[in-house]
Amino acid sequence: MRPQSPQSPVSRIFAVNDADLLHTICGPHHKNLERLEQRFEDYALRADSQGGNIMLFGAAQGVSLAEAALSAYMSRLQSGTEPSDLEFDGAINRALAVSHPAAGPIKGLKTQIQAQTAGQNAYLGALRDERNGLVFGVGPAGTGKTFLAVAIGASELVTGKRERLIVARPAVEAGEKLGFLPGDLEEKVDPYMLPIWDSMRELFGQDQLERRRLRGEIEVAPLAFMRGRTLKNAFVIIDEAQNASIPQMKMVLTRLGRNSRMVVTGDPSQVDLPTKQPSGLAHALNILRSVPGVAQMRLTGSDVVRHDLVARIIDAYDRHENAPREDGLGDGG
Repeated sequence: MRPQSPQSPVSRIFAVNDADLLHTICGPHHKNLERLEQRFEDYALRADSQGGNIMLFGAAQGVSLAEAALSAYMSRLQSGTEPSDLEFDGAINRALAVSHPAAGPIKGLKTQIQAQTAGQNAYLGALRDERNGLVFGVGPAGTGKTFLAVAIGASELVTGKRERLIVARPAVEAGEKLGFLPGDLEEKVDPYMLPIWDSMRELFGQDQLERRRLRGEIEVAPLAFMRGRTLKNAFVIIDEAQNASIPQMKMVLTRLGRNSRMVVTGDPSQVDLPTKQPSGLAHALNILRSVPGVAQMRLTGSDVVRHDLVARIIDAYDRHENAPREDGLGDGG
């Protein structure tokens, strides 16, 4: 018998055998199955809940990846993990990471950088893929979403793929109005951008960083300073994007010029915008989820690489936020 091609169409059953667990895996209104189809649309995947199980249709490789993702998510749920969008995307990331092993460290940098978790591996794969003109890296603090984006941007600058590396953040704490701070523009902005400069110093080294900064190859600025510009031949990173408003997000996404790529990073659970003002990140993730050339990668608590305790703190907060309010107490003290 001839071996089956990875692109041959197949149909298989993913057995669950528990009605409540099946409902949780599928998500409300089958949202998780829709997400599964979106992430594996290159394999023409279709997923449907039938007869107490999940039916999978599509190219053989895509069906196998979907099975691996569903199995990983089911295992997490059975071990007591709370269901969430981030957990489901983390399961998909782990399936993709196994099928696409890490391509080795990022080249051209002073420090060797490579993925340390399955989610980071999948994220790096999306960042390295030239077909992705726009990549969203979403997840909690400590998952490396910004650092890895800066590392890829620095590598593309050093190897000559791009002429500039630009990082912008919405200066929510200063209300995007920096005039009341002392000093010139650079002095006003630098303290707020310190985490970005720290990352670049590690990746480039102090001497190379200063040279490239003086030549205008590296720019770090508040999001407001992107207005009216066309960013050509650049690798652009929008950091802390959960604090961008919807108009700001639309503005910056439409700044992309010829031979440029953009990465948007943020944590939707840490929005610092004024009350009732919607986050531009959540809005963009929703309306751009099926646009060709746009990749959405979601990191989870299992991708935290700071300290083991950080991942446990994140999980504790997630459980608290998802728990029903029975004691009448809010989040305030």
